Amino acid sequence: MKIVVTAFEPFGGEVINPANEALQLLEEEVQGVKIVKLVVPTVFGKAINTIEAILEKEKPNVVICIGQAGGRADITVERIAINIDDAKMADNEGNMPVDKPIIKDGPAAYFSTLPIKKIVEKIKDHGIPASVSNSAGTFVCNHLMYGLLDTIDKQKLNTIGGFIHVPYIPQQTLEKINTPSMSLEDITRAIRCAIEVSIEWLRSKKL
Repeated sequence: MKIVVTAFEPFGGEVINPANEALQLLEEEVQGVKIVKLVVPTVFGKAINTIEAILEKEKPNVVICIGQAGGRADITVERIAINIDDAKMADNEGNMPVDKPIIKDGPAAYFSTLPIKKIVEKIKDHGIPASVSNSAGTFVCNHLMYGLLDTIDKQKLNTIGGFIHVPYIPQQTLEKINTPSMSLEDITRAIRCAIEVSIEWLRSKKL
C-alpha cells in the first residue's frame, strides 16, 4: 500500500501555508505504509497536471490533498468537488478564471471516496475540532479535488482520494482580528488521523 499526501505552496499574500508546514512534519511511513509527500503549485491547470503525474508515477492506493481554508475554525473534510473555477483572487501565476468549467463536458460534481465521516470521528476522538464540509470553494483547492477524482474515475484507478481543509496557524492571524486558528501540531495530528483511518478502512475491505 502507498499513500500520496499533497499540500499547496503559500498563496494569497501569505508567506506560509499551514497545509505545507504540516506536510513536512509528517512521518515518511505510517502503520508500515509509505507516505509520498508532494507540494502542488497553487495554479489552475498546473495543480491537476501535477496530481496526474504523481498518480502515474506512484500508483497510490490513497491520495489525500490538504489545503488552507483561512477563516475556518476546524479541520474540514470535504465531501464534494464541483466542476467550476470561479476565483475571487488570482492564483500564483495571476490566473483568475470566472465561471469556467474545470473539465469541459465533465460531470457536475464528484464525491470524495475517502471514508470522510470516519476521518472526522477519529480526529474528534483526538480532541481536535473537525467536521464534514459540503463546499470546497471554487478556487484551486476545489479545482485540484475535482481533477484528482476525475482522473481516478476516467482511468478506473484502484485509488481512493479526497481533500481536507485546515485552518490558519496562529502566526498567520497576528494581524487578522477575530480570525480562528489551530496549532500546527494539531493540524499535523489530524492529517495523521486521516491517513490512519484510510489505511484501516482499505485493509478492512480486503479481509
